[in-house]
Amino acid sequence: MSGFEHFARDACELEREILKRGMLLKLDWDDAAIMRKLAREALEGGADHTQALLADPDARLRARGELFALGVLMLRVMEESADTGVHTHGGPAWKAFGRALIQEAQAEGRAVDLRAQVNGDSSA
Repeated sequence: MSGFEHFARDACELEREILKRGMLLKLDWDDAAIMRKLAREALEGGADHTQALLADPDARLRARGELFALGVLMLRVMEESADTGVHTHGGPAWKAFGRALIQEAQAEGRAVDLRAQVNGDSSA
């Protein structure tokens, strides 16, 4: 498995950062309704919404934008590792938010592609 350890390291680092934002936002990772609400906001808001949150002076709103951006990175790590045949996932926060993103995307009848949030394409 030499050469693939960075996926596990990336997952650990992302989990830590997701947890930090969750603490600031007082998130309950076991509350599926809250996770789905956040996921819906991330998916519907698009890149402009995420960018606006990231630039907001309010620390809680900025943390929300950071959580959405971390979601993009989370999905990217999963996709890149899957392309190499490695199954990568983080801890409970990663799984809760990731599950909600997938469920919300499926409810909207589209594939999960949050990368557009970072790349500025709100149509994805």
